[in-house]
Amino acid sequence: MGVYTDYFQKSKVFMYPLLGLKKGLTYVPRQTYIAWEDVYSTEDTMFICLYRTPMSVEFRKFLDIYIESNKYYHETIELTDNKHLVVYDFSKLKFDYDNFISGKYSNISIDSKISILDYFNDDQKVSEYIHSFLSPQDSHDEYAEFFGISKDQIEDVHEICTPPDLIKETLVDINYKLSRLLKDVSISLTNK
Repeated sequence: MGVYTDYFQKSKVFMYPLLGLKKGLTYVPRQTYIAWEDVYSTEDTMFICLYRTPMSVEFRKFLDIYIESNKYYHETIELTDNKHLVVYDFSKLKFDYDNFISGKYSNISIDSKISILDYFNDDQKVSEYIHSFLSPQDSHDEYAEFFGISKDQIEDVHEICTPPDLIKETLVDINYKLSRLLKDVSISLTNK
């Protein structure tokens, strides 16, 4: 299999499959996040998907059929004509969400592990990496050899996939903050 050391958007791999959406849908998020600066923190247990597409009849239909009927669906926010956020409330998945945040992928519940592995089962190489991240004990020898350390050192750490980078996993959208500020603050230029 080999050792995987590059950073990847962890929420896209470990959180997105928990939505129960199947691969091959017409619209997939451009990016996913676990926080939104000044809007949602990781304590809010929200999962955010960014779609870059016009609000066409087809996209609206997609939202109606697949997104707004999802048991975790919270809200859809239009950032621009071609940029939409879908926010999911993962508070019912708090145990898995918290383990994800702390990088303890091996502690994710069995049901969620199955959902994640099922989602990636059509790509054998990716599936092998995901399996090793969720069940790291099966890959301790390989990682110890790759990094030139003892197996005991790897076993002490246990996890072989780094925790999510909270900076990369946080959406920062200055335009949204400015528009909210302008909407929330009314400035009068005349005295009454």
